[in-house]
Amino acid sequence: MMDFLTSNPNRRHVMLGIGASALALVLPNKARALTSDEASALINRAVGDINKVINSGKSSSAMFRDFEVIFKKYADVPTIARSALGPPARSASATQINKFSDAFAGYLARKYGKRFREFIGGEIEVKSARKVKSFQEVQAVAVLRGQSPFSVSFMVSDRSGQDLFFDLLIEGISLLKSERAEIGAMLDKRGGDIDKLIGDLATAG
Repeated sequence: MMDFLTSNPNRRHVMLGIGASALALVLPNKARALTSDEASALINRAVGDINKVINSGKSSSAMFRDFEVIFKKYADVPTIARSALGPPARSASATQINKFSDAFAGYLARKYGKRFREFIGGEIEVKSARKVKSFQEVQAVAVLRGQSPFSVSFMVSDRSGQDLFFDLLIEGISLLKSERAEIGAMLDKRGGDIDKLIGDLATAG
């Protein structure tokens, strides 16, 4: 086989080309950096889904379920959950991390879903995006009836292999930082028991 390839340079180039193409299909494309346009497109889709839920007329419980679906679709839930759990995440089992991530997603959907319910009759509008260090910040404005608009920013990265947001700032307040403090306090009250925290997160928010 090697003699055949060596004596047939055209064949060798074809085989090398096929091999390179196959490798490109199985390996993640890490050389291409996430662009501002791609980050904006992601958040425009997310915001479009959020706006639909806000003005759907559904009950609170139904809206919270929809927000959880949106959160899992557009957010890097594992990264956010591990960051919120903090140092205890390093000693937690894989099963605990998975259960915590699921419970945390529902908790955030209820907690921030209540905030989003204040937007009924209004909407969130994406305004711009800019590169910040290794990620993109997509800046938006929440326009509400009878209230002054306020800023909402999404931090977007492709480090997970997908374009997802890993932090959300409402009027400059970081979801990651707020939840790290909140989850830390909840865990302390439970003596550091992650399983108890997971159980209580099922109804928290």
